[in-house]
Amino acid sequence: MKCNPLFTKILALAMAAGLLAGCSSQPGNVSSSAQSGQDSQEQPVELMVFAAASMTETLEDIAQLYQDVAPHVTLVFNFASSGDLLTQITEGADCDLFISAAPKQMNAMDGSLIGDTEKNPDGLDLIVTDSRIDLLENKVALAVPEGNPKAIQSFDQLAALLKSGDVFLAMGNSDVPVGQYTQKIFAYYGLDEAAMADAGLLTYGSDVKEVTTQVSEAAVDCGIIYATNAFSAKLEVVDGATAEMCGQVIYPAAVLKDSAHPEEAQAFLDYLTGEDAGAVFEGVGFTPLI
Repeated sequence: MKCNPLFTKILALAMAAGLLAGCSSQPGNVSSSAQSGQDSQEQPVELMVFAAASMTETLEDIAQLYQDVAPHVTLVFNFASSGDLLTQITEGADCDLFISAAPKQMNAMDGSLIGDTEKNPDGLDLIVTDSRIDLLENKVALAVPEGNPKAIQSFDQLAALLKSGDVFLAMGNSDVPVGQYTQKIFAYYGLDEAAMADAGLLTYGSDVKEVTTQVSEAAVDCGIIYATNAFSAKLEVVDGATAEMCGQVIYPAAVLKDSAHPEEAQAFLDYLTGEDAGAVFEGVGFTPLI
């Protein structure tokens, strides 16, 4: 019996197609679309963010928003006074991103300032200089406990009460930015901090949140804190310090040179300059600078 040549050709083509299909399903042969899906899966990253204590509530709120943008990134915050954070970083603590409540602590790690013994006294080169930005501005505020028992209304009045010895003021330590801004206000009014401390008119906090707590608990007549902390603690602000009194309150931020995740750190810093984070900052009293 003779086979139809056309039938034979069709049968051969069908068998060849079956063999090809079988090969493509063998283990180890991954389709391009499947391979692309695997490549797009980002590995989990734990990002260490060292930030001034005055940013605690704000950054925790922003972290919730950032989960939708970068679900593979877990933000781990270390909140403390900028001076303490500087010490921890210089002693070798793991840090990917640093946000200070004043330029002083950032300057101390900025390699571009080596040679300037006032700004970078130890000649440190710890931050990615090109990543450094002035992120936010805050305001120094005079806050009072509920009911304002001393009826304090202004910094001018506070200065007069300090001179007469009729007030108890909470302020930050000299190694933290809020304390340094307060010292500038004292200098503006010609007040002697040591004499006031000896007279029992001052009490100190290791960071701005400690000062805020003293005011909230009415342990003092008033306190010098940041406007954002007063907002978060629902404290009454009776006056704000001018730039002439203490300078601008600038929060610089930068990626660390020794960051284990420099790309993710830069990505989060970029997010902090965007509209979503900016809305959160503005909502508590910060002024975004970018």
